[in-house]
Amino acid sequence: MADPKQKKPGFLAEALAPVGGFGVTFSTIFRKVATEEYPEEKRPTQPRFHGRHQLNRHPDGLEKCVGCELCAWACPADAIFVQGADNDDRDPSEGGTGRFSPGERYGKIYQINYLRCIFCALCIEACPTRALTMTNFYELADNNRADLIFTKDQLLAPLQQDMLQPPHPMVEGMEERDYYLGKVNEATDAQREWVSTRTEGPLTDEDPNAGTEPGDGPGEGTPDADPLAGQGVDR
Repeated sequence: MADPKQKKPGFLAEALAPVGGFGVTFSTIFRKVATEEYPEEKRPTQPRFHGRHQLNRHPDGLEKCVGCELCAWACPADAIFVQGADNDDRDPSEGGTGRFSPGERYGKIYQINYLRCIFCALCIEACPTRALTMTNFYELADNNRADLIFTKDQLLAPLQQDMLQPPHPMVEGMEERDYYLGKVNEATDAQREWVSTRTEGPLTDEDPNAGTEPGDGPGEGTPDADPLAGQGVDR
């Protein structure tokens, strides 16, 4: 119940009361608007921004991923699928598949389902070889669900100068731990000769997918398999 002794507002206060609610609007209506012209002008992200994942390489081109599947186990959203395989040092002429990493195994199949990924970076913390890191790339929107399941070809870091496309042997005289101690700086002449004698055309010092944007397809350069297989994605 209202207090009868409470002073009533005057005529002027009652007349301006409906307009008083627009005080904030009127105070900001003539201020300069800080509009971001996205996507024409993209705002730079912070250095530790959690963006698209990347599978890193050693300085000679061998992959850091050893197919341990710890990232898949650590993922709370079950967004990562890894299938490891053994490295094979036998010559291709003898039926060998070659070496892709310095360890005993490598990640033969690697997929990240960005329909599920929450970018928490727990997979990065779980990786024992720093094979998996996160980039600053964030434009992952798409109108096709299958294109948001990235395969190993899309996640692998591009080949830099002095790197060779696996498979190829390790640096002669080096062990697996030497790679992680930073004793390997580039591909050696012996590795280059090995690759050149077993492949057609020039040495592949450039990324075969260079010039393509991440997410251009569910499996660039991979067999025509169902990209949703093994991911539990409802069609």
